[in-house]
Amino acid sequence: MKQLLLFIAALSALFLLACAKNNPPEPPDPVKPPDDYQLVWSDEFNYDGLPDASKWSYDVGGGGWGNSEAQYYTNARLQNAEVKAGYLHINAIKEDFEGKKYTSARLVTKTKGDWTYGRIEVRAKLPEGIGMWPAIWMLPTDWTYGGWPVSGEIDIMENLGYLPYFIVATAQTQTYNHVLETHKNAIIAILDCYSEFHNYILEWEASEIRVYVDSKLYFTFKNQGTGFMAWPFDKRFHLLLNIAVGGTFGGPLGIDDRIFPQSMVIDYVRVYQKK
Repeated sequence: MKQLLLFIAALSALFLLACAKNNPPEPPDPVKPPDDYQLVWSDEFNYDGLPDASKWSYDVGGGGWGNSEAQYYTNARLQNAEVKAGYLHINAIKEDFEGKKYTSARLVTKTKGDWTYGRIEVRAKLPEGIGMWPAIWMLPTDWTYGGWPVSGEIDIMENLGYLPYFIVATAQTQTYNHVLETHKNAIIAILDCYSEFHNYILEWEASEIRVYVDSKLYFTFKNQGTGFMAWPFDKRFHLLLNIAVGGTFGGPLGIDDRIFPQSMVIDYVRVYQKK
């Protein structure tokens, strides 16, 4: 399995480098929400210090988070979550901490920003290297239908460092999830995702979920009207921003300790809902 992943990673990198030479990446298209949406929640990070406590909380601990992850998520620790010069920096650091070899942060808006439907827009630049697993995603606030995956999960952006440049969007439900290998997802190649900012966008309606990078739509998941087992996305969800280190999905090729520290840098988070 490890050799297969390494082969895929190498093949993917060669393909993307070839594409890059023939088709240099263009600047991101301007991103403008539809006219029938209004801003209902945002953080522009125009302050310094810890993230705004009225908008963000932290998931804390080092238990692996169901994926055998290698990091310890810290609580309101400036080294791992700092706002400066107009940006939020989520920092993954190689250090001994609470029995783990790495630290990071997992910021959540739970009970401070919870929405049913809307447009969630995060402008970010991603960390790079084998072992990195940054994510922009959403979980149910109330878990009305039951524990994971029954109440659902929406992954707006995931990137696996051992498969560089590939951005993944996923919908997880009781019917469609990675444990059953039935999950619904899509992949797009963004050749400058580590060096440039891009807008990672979810548009979530009662009828479907759509995910974009900048103005490029690349994932659609429709409500087939068959009930909560396939579509639990009619309840309120909250936003999560984090860097995981290693783990089942982030670390099948190990962790390159030479890359640390690494940061996911966020320019802004904006949430819109229909007027």
